[in-house]
Amino acid sequence: MKKEDPISRRIQELNERYDFLREHDWYYYLMCSDKLLGSKVRINGREMLMLASYSYLDLIGHPRIVGAAKAAIDEFSTGTHGVRLLAGSTRLHEELEDRIARFKGRSAAVTFSSGYVTNLSVISTLCGHTDVVLSDRLNHASIVDGCRLSGAKFVRFRHNDMDDLKRKLEEAPPEAGKLVVVDAVFSMDGDVTKLPALRELCDRYRAWLMVDEAHSLGVLGPTGHGIEEHFKMPGSIDICMGTLSKAIPSVGGYVAGDFELVTFLKHVSRAFIFSAALPPPAAAAAKEAFDVIEAEPQRVKRLQENTLHFIRKLNGNGFCTLASETPIVPIICGSAENACEMARLSQKEGIFVLPVISPAVPDGACRLRACVTAAHSIEQIDWAVDVFVQAARKAKLL
Repeated sequence: MKKEDPISRRIQELNERYDFLREHDWYYYLMCSDKLLGSKVRINGREMLMLASYSYLDLIGHPRIVGAAKAAIDEFSTGTHGVRLLAGSTRLHEELEDRIARFKGRSAAVTFSSGYVTNLSVISTLCGHTDVVLSDRLNHASIVDGCRLSGAKFVRFRHNDMDDLKRKLEEAPPEAGKLVVVDAVFSMDGDVTKLPALRELCDRYRAWLMVDEAHSLGVLGPTGHGIEEHFKMPGSIDICMGTLSKAIPSVGGYVAGDFELVTFLKHVSRAFIFSAALPPPAAAAAKEAFDVIEAEPQRVKRLQENTLHFIRKLNGNGFCTLASETPIVPIICGSAENACEMARLSQKEGIFVLPVISPAVPDGACRLRACVTAAHSIEQIDWAVDVFVQAARKAKLL
């Protein structure tokens, strides 16, 4: 029975959109995989080329990481039944945080239950109603929600526009605490933030700088250590945030920084104080993954070579990939209908790629978001581009 109230209408509108996509065979979300197979995935018994995974370094199933998780289960079982501040901390949690701190070149680190929770909690813990938090317009939703939850004055600046950020910093009250928050790699466009200019502006206007490295850890820099290595600017970020669920095949989020910052977060952040600890096998797997990244730098090199080849091949065939220079490669289709049709035609030919439509991206900028990894061969990438070309021609986009 339908109800006539605003909440019911919102639910009904979403369900009508869902029904429309299903009727046109354009709904490709929440598809369950039977098995992950490196560069491929099996769905409903059908093997497809995987171009939608964040497993950038192909570490899912790595024997060292799997072995570490199994050993953790044998030693600590599957959970801690407690929050970290009380009875939930284990040796593995401390070892993971020490390993993250060393990887990021910081004195300390703290882990949270997810990347989303990390951003939500850290921003709202550090900032309050007397402060100003400045956020790139294309930042991840978790950053936006953290800014809103903080109660600080929430100011957005134009995407990667340092002149606009400068104006917004100049407008902030001199006595206010100021935090600038950006993604290192923007998750829908695949471009990289301008760290040198950000650092200069934050120094000039006495602002803290927080960078979300969810999509740059393992991706940027000659050895995958992230955006500071990419720009040759070690120690330039005040608050290094990242996730343990993309290049790192586990779950959780972290912040690395100086000891005083981390101590503050461990004793004030509500998400740390009131959330159960990471499961021991997840902590052990994440710790081992950092070791593997440093022990096998060829994975980073292969990922970067695949990325460059994929983007050049797409551009050479007339596709717009915006300013991406990372494994996140948007293939701009225009309307939601175009993006969904491109996904349908591509999946029909055996490529698992997904459409991204409004409100996740602006109307008119709907796209396929294709992600290459170190697992892909050049031959697979070339074949995928050929499929996209044929699909675009059938959809009258090329």
